[in-house]
Amino acid sequence: MGKTLDKPWLRQYPADSLTTVNVDAYPSIVAMVLEACDRFADRPAFSNFGATLTYGDAGQYSRDFAAYLQSHAGVKKGDRVAIMLPNMLAFPVASFGILRAGAVQVNINPLYTPRELRHQLIDADTEIIVIYAGATSALAEIIAETPVRHIIVVGLDDLIGQGLESPSVDERLQVTPFIAALQAGKELMFSEPDIQGSDLAFLQYTGGTTGLSKGAMLTNRNLIANIMQYKGFAGEILNRPDEVVMTALPLYHIFALMVNLLTYFHLGAISVLITNPRDLPALIAEWSKWRVTTFTAVNTLLNGLLHTPGFSELDFSGLDVVVGGGMAVQESVSNRWKEVTGRHINQGYGLSETSPVLTLNVIGDHVFRGSIGLPFPDTDIVLRDEEGNDVPMGEPGELCAKGPQVMQGYWRKEEATAEVMTRDGYFRTGDIATMDELGYFRIVDRKKDMILVSGFNVFPNEVEAEVAAMPGVLECACVGIPDDRTGEAVRLFVVKRQAQLSAADVIAYCRETLTPYKVPSDVVFIDEVPKSAVGKLLRRELRDRQV
Repeated sequence: MGKTLDKPWLRQYPADSLTTVNVDAYPSIVAMVLEACDRFADRPAFSNFGATLTYGDAGQYSRDFAAYLQSHAGVKKGDRVAIMLPNMLAFPVASFGILRAGAVQVNINPLYTPRELRHQLIDADTEIIVIYAGATSALAEIIAETPVRHIIVVGLDDLIGQGLESPSVDERLQVTPFIAALQAGKELMFSEPDIQGSDLAFLQYTGGTTGLSKGAMLTNRNLIANIMQYKGFAGEILNRPDEVVMTALPLYHIFALMVNLLTYFHLGAISVLITNPRDLPALIAEWSKWRVTTFTAVNTLLNGLLHTPGFSELDFSGLDVVVGGGMAVQESVSNRWKEVTGRHINQGYGLSETSPVLTLNVIGDHVFRGSIGLPFPDTDIVLRDEEGNDVPMGEPGELCAKGPQVMQGYWRKEEATAEVMTRDGYFRTGDIATMDELGYFRIVDRKKDMILVSGFNVFPNEVEAEVAAMPGVLECACVGIPDDRTGEAVRLFVVKRQAQLSAADVIAYCRETLTPYKVPSDVVFIDEVPKSAVGKLLRRELRDRQV
């Protein structure tokens, strides 16, 4: 396995799929975006809360924002600019503007707690942030400890504005409403930087076994490669007029960033941005206004829609592409989805470190295979044992991938990069998989103890480190448990230091320091955390424990 002649998956490609693609079709993401802006200038590109942004608008506004970043914020090529926004019209404008200025976009979840936000801003050495007004209170708590000096606020209201202007905020800060930045940039000169495929485009943060997130360095070429791979693999089904993409996945997540934002913008589609995907009735109401052709989601969202009144009455006549990623798609969900919509869900697989897609099931396949699909064009996957040897056909091994979409490494973490790269250039995913004789891969286990909650990574060490600092806690350990709503949930085992400590106390503490999806769903008190002879936590014993 791993050699050109040993890729059985290529024989499963449809006739209109490409086995190799031009990963250098564009010199940069900016060149690709500007081509679309010119080609589809009068066509609607994004819709949100009834407002529409055309391709021409996206081109003009992003140019104005880039000019503002250069002149007023002093942004130079290679500088990191954070973007902390939900799905709204400002996201693509800010994103394209950051890229056009030659800066590196640092994507941040707007639900992050102050602690999580602080780490990412410091680690990326970020001096400028574009932030949703509803998230500025978290920034205000920690901003004095970060390099941030310039804040561009989207939808700033008076109350949150007062929080940013409080005495705890350094006077060196400049706070600018997003619309004011656009207006100022319109009158400014803009100098187009020379952006190459090897230049960094995104720092996409992902968790690690230490509990601290690491920035995956993704270049322009990495993202262009994955876009071309997606197009080449999908084939003619993407060459449709009037493409309507329902974008409920957050654009700060690498899956939606590559597929929904960049790929379908390149194709001339309109993307319907859903700001709050947790409001399923509102999502369905918005869906009813469109003849949706493409939908990307995680299993929990797909399952939630199937159980929400009104979904089955929608028009699915144009829905040809439904891609599930971020977590395993359950067979029962895909079967029910087919009953309602007429289409199975196409499960894919990838990571932040791989821009993100490595594998995908054939779009239009009328069966549910329970697999993560076939490797993308120009992508090689091998399965290896602990000693680094390829495993026999059908046997489980760690999934290791090589391709033009694989990151350049972790930001300023050479040792961490070396740990995940093999000597012959494969990225070690940490997932255990099997491959059948047709070339379809299946994930059977995770080498790491990562917990997947609604498609988001939760690493036990991070949760444990927070809870261990809580008064009344002696020891703790957490594991993932099956959950019908979120796929997996966090179960926390605690050894008490104080007898009066309650589960409610622990959960309340976690809600103060952790993003909601990382908060344990239940707390179990035990007398001792199982450990190995050298003192390592034995989480597998906790997973097997009946509660």
